[in-house]
Amino acid sequence: MRLFSLLCCLSVLLLAVTCKPDPRKSPQLLLLEGTWLHAHEEDVEDIEVYRPNTYSFAPSRGRTGFNFEHNGLFTQYDIAPTDGLEGHKGQWKAEGESVLRITFDNPEEAGYRLEIVSLEKDLFKIRRLPQ
Repeated sequence: MRLFSLLCCLSVLLLAVTCKPDPRKSPQLLLLEGTWLHAHEEDVEDIEVYRPNTYSFAPSRGRTGFNFEHNGLFTQYDIAPTDGLEGHKGQWKAEGESVLRITFDNPEEAGYRLEIVSLEKDLFKIRRLPQ
């Protein structure tokens, strides 16, 4: 009986030590989920502004953007040679509350880091950081 109690206590202790909260589940980062398109006309200096893809944008010859999924999957949208959007698949990972690390499935595509300047339901402001 003592051995069983000791094993139970050790199991609980091991779970408590190894279970870390997922930073992607923080209240602020939950707002990231979805597709964001670049509202380049709102950029100020080195801060880029993004809006949800449902936003009523001014006419433009194309908009780049991102899609963040809750499970860490990421797609970067670039303007394709045919003027449509071309998706580049990868992953995103939170490095604290305000920095995201982006990596791509294709090893030839360089990853990067983004600083979250502001994140609201319909407004996402970022600053690109050195790798």
